[in-house]
Amino acid sequence: MAAFSFRRFGLLALGLALLTSVQPAHADFQTEAEHAYVVDFDTGAVLYDKAGEDRIPTASLSKMMTAYVVFDQLKQGKLKLDDELPVSENAWRTGGSKMFVVLDTKIKVEDLIRGMVIQSGNDACVVLAEGIAGSTDNFVRMMNEMAPKIGLKNSHFASVDGLPDPDHYMTAQDLATLGEHLIRDFPEYYHYFSELDFTYHGIKQGNRNPLLYKNIGADGIKTGHTDEAGFGLTVSVKRGDRHIIAVATGLKSMKGRAQGGEAIVDYAFREFQNYPIAKKGDELDQADVWLGEKTKVPLVATQDLVVTLPRAARKDMKVIVSYDGPLQAPIVAGTVVGTLTVTVPDMPPQSVPIATAGDVPVLGRMGRMTKNLEGLIWGHKS
Repeated sequence: MAAFSFRRFGLLALGLALLTSVQPAHADFQTEAEHAYVVDFDTGAVLYDKAGEDRIPTASLSKMMTAYVVFDQLKQGKLKLDDELPVSENAWRTGGSKMFVVLDTKIKVEDLIRGMVIQSGNDACVVLAEGIAGSTDNFVRMMNEMAPKIGLKNSHFASVDGLPDPDHYMTAQDLATLGEHLIRDFPEYYHYFSELDFTYHGIKQGNRNPLLYKNIGADGIKTGHTDEAGFGLTVSVKRGDRHIIAVATGLKSMKGRAQGGEAIVDYAFREFQNYPIAKKGDELDQADVWLGEKTKVPLVATQDLVVTLPRAARKDMKVIVSYDGPLQAPIVAGTVVGTLTVTVPDMPPQSVPIATAGDVPVLGRMGRMTKNLEGLIWGHKS
């Protein structure tokens, strides 16, 4: 951990929310992906951004959103894994990648989920949509209603399977956000994205995510391909105590997707590191108290602060405690009085609130008179 430089400042005009450091696409790393976006799962720091806010066709990557709505139905108890849903002619005739559903049969929801996320079956998506919402149009409305609720800023869905449509788009940034939500919101269902193969109706198909087979820490999430969108993937990778979400789209081939995705992941782990600055409850300073029964009160971090930085920037990191002191009694434990801020050149500051860790009652009348007299004599508060 870098050495801390604690200093008391007057109250700074810094927001109390944790800020995210945003890195542009670095000149020292190039990718053939037309769009790429990499985020640290734990800190939210953006490690790489190449046109991450552009609207793009996402092909089967949009099945992540279909899965999100299905998982939400399961979590609400409106659907069960062993429920059986009917296969309509519409589902049976659906083109593109298939689970190969059988007309006029019923399929368990869990099998349909595997058919959707492992085999990338468009037909599985249609069976799920019709079984849950009555029609694919109704299910698409559910997708579009859910999207802004989970922070998707520039996405719109026109189908449940991602087949080409001018009104169906996402951004690389939104894909990363959606991947994070799938992991955080549905840990009990996320494991389907890491399964390597699934057999239905005697047909075995492998997971299309190439990074799952490379022993690099990948545990999901999804790939996609159409002529319009090119080859793309959203991938979750864990190595040691770090976890990233990477998105790469617009690649030219399956091989390019595998190699390009792995190169982006390696870059993120090689060039960046997470640095723990403070844990919730850590004592950061002792603030002077004016007119209190105690002359000092501990100041503590109100939440964990871990920052993600380029490894080369660590030596320039400064950690600053700022508050307006001395503090005036009475003081109530848990009162936010300032910030713990990390600064690095050419990056936004990252801050968390700091608060008092104890109560300090105000002095009695005689004590206050004495302190005020001392102030008049010595010209300062003590």
